[in-house]
Amino acid sequence: MAGSGVVTFEEWVPQPRERVWMALTDPSVLARWWARGDIAPEVGHRFSMDMGVWGPSECRVLEVTAGESISYTFAEGSLDTTVTWNLESQGSGTRVGLIHYGFDLDSPAGRQAYEGMGRGWPRVMARISQALEEAEANGS
Repeated sequence: MAGSGVVTFEEWVPQPRERVWMALTDPSVLARWWARGDIAPEVGHRFSMDMGVWGPSECRVLEVTAGESISYTFAEGSLDTTVTWNLESQGSGTRVGLIHYGFDLDSPAGRQAYEGMGRGWPRVMARISQALEEAEANGS
């Protein structure tokens, strides 16, 4: 976590970049490590993510560089933040970079979300590798 209203985190995943891209953009794999949602790596695509007790988060894809990065709004109408994923091949795996920004630190809800996601993203991202292993075992 760094900066004002910005959460950053990196995780090395022992999978090739193409597989990690699938974890970020294939709804069935994304649901295994983060949340259910009908994501598609297409600029302008609107989708909803099921965030459990926090309810649905409405999202819209802003930018895509296939296999390398995807950026989308997150929780439009409530948090109004942006999530950006960057992938870089590194050795036998992939360095996954996350930038989650736009938190309104002047509002109690914005500050609570910032602090909660700053603590939560490392745990969430740590599940990517296992989700890919499970998907591979199931033929995905």
